[in-house]
Amino acid sequence: MTYSIRLPHDIEDRLEKLSIQTGRTKSFYVKEAVLEHLDDIEDIYLAEKRLEDIRAGRSSTIPLEEIMKKYDMDC
Repeated sequence: MTYSIRLPHDIEDRLEKLSIQTGRTKSFYVKEAVLEHLDDIEDIYLAEKRLEDIRAGRSSTIPLEEIMKKYDMDC
């Protein structure tokens, strides 16, 4: 799939220099950046959603000690 994005000039310049120095395309590095950070972005979104659910009473937490005991783990 093809995407079109606008980048600040300084980021575009950095991509251009990196592309020239390495012989790879700018698209390659944009794709690498997305792949590198997508997991983190998803984790942050899910954590924020979970916190929202806990604060709204739609979900609850389990104390660490209870989990450790359930799985026979030392604290």
